[in-house]
Order: sequence, then structure tokens, then C-alpha cells
Amino acid sequence: MNQQENHSNYEREGNDITAADMVVPEQDSDLLNFYENSTIFITGATGFLGKLCMEKLLRTCSVRKIYILVRSKKGKDIEKRFEELFDEPSFDPLKRLKPDFRSKVEFIKGDACLPDLGISIEDQEKIISEVDCIFHYAATVRFDEKLRTATYINVRALRDLLRIAKHVKKLRAFVHVSTAFSNCINNHIDETFYTPPITGDKLIRLVECLDDNQLNSITPGLLGEYPNTYAFTKSTAEELLRSEGNNLPVVLFRPSIVTATYKEPISGWIDNVYGATGVLLGVAIGLLRVLRGDANNYADMVPADYVVNCSLATAWEVATLKSLNNNDEHSGQAKLEIPVFNYVSTPEKPLTWNEFRFYSRKHCLRIPSEKCIWFGYLFLITNMYLCLVMQMLLHTIPAYLVDFIAVCLRKEPKLVKGYEKIHKFSKVIEYFTLGNWKFENGNTQALWKKLKIQDKQLFDFSMKNLTWDSYFYVYTRGSRVYIVKDPLDTIPQGRKWYRKLWIMHYTSVAIVTLLSLKLVMFIFSNLGILSILY
Repeated sequence: MNQQENHSNYEREGNDITAADMVVPEQDSDLLNFYENSTIFITGATGFLGKLCMEKLLRTCSVRKIYILVRSKKGKDIEKRFEELFDEPSFDPLKRLKPDFRSKVEFIKGDACLPDLGISIEDQEKIISEVDCIFHYAATVRFDEKLRTATYINVRALRDLLRIAKHVKKLRAFVHVSTAFSNCINNHIDETFYTPPITGDKLIRLVECLDDNQLNSITPGLLGEYPNTYAFTKSTAEELLRSEGNNLPVVLFRPSIVTATYKEPISGWIDNVYGATGVLLGVAIGLLRVLRGDANNYADMVPADYVVNCSLATAWEVATLKSLNNNDEHSGQAKLEIPVFNYVSTPEKPLTWNEFRFYSRKHCLRIPSEKCIWFGYLFLITNMYLCLVMQMLLHTIPAYLVDFIAVCLRKEPKLVKGYEKIHKFSKVIEYFTLGNWKFENGNTQALWKKLKIQDKQLFDFSMKNLTWDSYFYVYTRGSRVYIVKDPLDTIPQGRKWYRKLWIMHYTSVAIVTLLSLKLVMFIFSNLGILSILY
């Protein structure tokens, strides 16, 4: 990217520039034609990717209707959650462009943790008679989720939705969103199905017949080499997709670590602190200073809007392939295999954890927040014992000192409990910061090349054309604004505060270094005296 292009990206600051602003209207679009007057059912539409998928379809495509699965949560009824769903900044461009968009969205009461996703017979009939595209985003992404809950949401919900889909009269595409790390026990992950240690049906029967104590006791043995229940159940769900979705226009879509949006609906939009975002913010705020990981390994990250765009393109692709396959049935052609798309960055735009640290620090230092509690830095350490020692020195001991001072000032001590959560988070993600995988994404690259010019503008997902430096510019700003809840107009105050933190940090380093030297000198001088005595 030349200097002029780089400057242009930096001036943008993520304010409502979308792919739709750059479209040449005279050009033809396969994807717009595909979704025109379509009726779509989205599970997980209250989650990060599901919301972005719904927003993208409403803003860009002339869909007829979108049904979304909604459940009550934290004391809020379904109607309240549905109303609040559209209050987020990510829907602001849509509200300006199409103020009447709400007339095209209707909720279906349900819960992915329940049989048949908790969908009533009446609503199932509605899906069967009206829907032609299904996007299954619903999942529990908690790595430490109990196996029963993870199985119900990640496996059984998929099975039951596929069984409903078999009756859908006009079904053109069913996109199941998995994860690129569903088969993470393999170092080389291709765009194909892998055999899990247990089938989906067997796992469902197992969790349904055992009580919680029995299930918890056998979970480690069931997981085997899998690092957590998330990867294990996602792997099992893929096997179930292959067996249950045999004669359906199904596609398996596997994104890697999903981070903030790059371009749309607003640049830098993020509403969670999972994975890489938790690391970025932990370091930026000054809480996370030590993490077990290999700086030279790849951090396979992908922007959320690119993930959604690619998933929308895969639906068009599988519908096209299914149609062509049906037309050739008389020729004796073998039935269509379920296509698999790995949506990853490493093959075309690799990023190491060291580069992640560099870009995060570079752009976070330009926009420090007044909410920072210390100067930001991060040690990535592969050795477990050295990592524990460093965590003790840089996390635990300072936390106890700060909490002791808080108690003396009659304030609530919070830091020790806070670091217990941080260390739990660090332990959960270390499998992925220590591991290194070779991903193949030939199907995804071929799909991109197949798109027409306008589709490439409207549904951009080419990682090859992305520049990490400009992406981290919007990623760090979005994290500051939408997660830390600190607007960009407080940057001057943040810089003043961060300068003080810088002085305090290096003053502390100097004092600790001097005290350590004095201690070493004292020890050696005493050793010298002892050698004389003996």
C-alpha cells in the first residue's frame, strides 16, 4: 500500500464507510440477484456474527423477510431483547439508509439449548413454507462450557435444525458456521471433513442419559486430545452435518479467530472480548502483562464483516452447485459432496503473534484511554514455569499490594479477583497461542475469483487485499470506543494520563532494578566473607 492509500485509511476512522458506498450500479451482481425477494432464517442473530449477517442482508440486499431466533435472557423477555437488538451503533447506517427495515424482520421464539431449538410447531411450519436460506450461526463459544450445554447448543441444535430443513419446500442453501479450529488436533487442516472420536448421535444420547456428576467425571476422557468442549462439540457437529445433511444444499463454513469489522457497517465494530480482542484490550489497559504463547506462531485472525460476506457468498455458491448437479442427474453424475470453506488469513495474509503485539501496541499508543491502569506491555513466554514466575511477579504480587492499599483506604479490593479471571482466560487461550496450524483455503480463494466485480465490492472478503497495519488502526479504535466505552475525543486527556503511567512504570523498573542489584551485591559480599572464614 502506498503512502497516499495508507493516509486515506487512517483518515477514515471507521465512520460509516461501507462497501455499498463504492458500488458501480450498472454492473451485474449474482449475489444481489440471489437474495432478491429471499426469505431467510438466521439462528444466533443476537450474537456478534448473526447480527452482522442480518444487518448486511437488510442494508445491501432486497430480501423479502428475515426470521431470527430469539430467546429470553437475564430477566428480559423476547420482545424486549428484540427491541434492544437494533439499538446498537452497528445498525445506525441501516437506519439512515432504510428507515423501514424493521418491517422485514420477525422474531421466532426459541432456544438452541432446547430440543428442536424450542421452536413451536406453528413456527416450524412457517419456516418450512416460507424460508429458502438458513444461516446457522447459533453456538456457545465458551471454551470452558459444560459438555451437556455445549452438546445441546453446538450439536443437537444443528441436528434438529437439519431435520426441520429437510421439510423446507424451497430450500436453496443451508450454511452451518463452524470454526477453523474444530479439528485443531491436526496440524494441517484442509477443506474437508475429519472423523471425530464420537458421532453426533452417540454424543447426544450420552449426555441425555447421564447426570451432571457422571458427565463431568468422564468429560476429560471424552475430550482426549481436544483442548476444550467447544472444539470437541464443533468437530462432532461437523460429522453430524455430513451424515444428516447429505441430500440438502448444505455448506460447512469455518472461520478462524473472528475480530472487529474492517469496513462495514461501521469500521472497528466489536461487542465482545473473546480471544484476540481480550488480549489486545488487556494489554492496552495495562492489566495483561504476561501470556504463555509463541511469538513466532501464527495468529489466524479474520475481520467479522469479511466473515459474514464470505458466508453469504458460500450460500450462493452451494445453491448454484446444487442446481447444476440436479440438472446433470440424468448423466449419472455422483451426488454433490458438501462443500467446505476454511475462512482463514494465514495462506494469503499471515500474521504472527509478535506482529499482533507490534501492531496492537503501535496503534493503542496513539489513542491511550484515561481508563488505563498501567503502562501497556506484554511478555509472550513459551516455558510454563517461567511464565508462572513472571505472572507472580507482574500480576499477582502487584495485585495484592494494590488491594492492600485499597483496604487501608477503606475501598473494595478488586485486583486479586480480577487477575484470577485473567489467569483463567490466559489458561483457556494458551492452547491457541502456543499451537501452530497450516490451513488450506483453496475453495475460498476459488470462490473469490468466481465473483463478479460488483460482488467483490459489495461482499469483500479477500484477505489477500487486506493490510494489517490499516486494519489494526480501526481495530484498536473500535475496541476503545465500543468495548472500553471511551470516545475518541478524550484522546488528549488519555495521552496526559498515559505519560504519567509511563513515568511511574519506568521509575518502578529503575527502583526494582537498583534494589535487585543491591540484593545481589549483598549476597555476593556475604559469600565472599564466608569464603574467607572457611
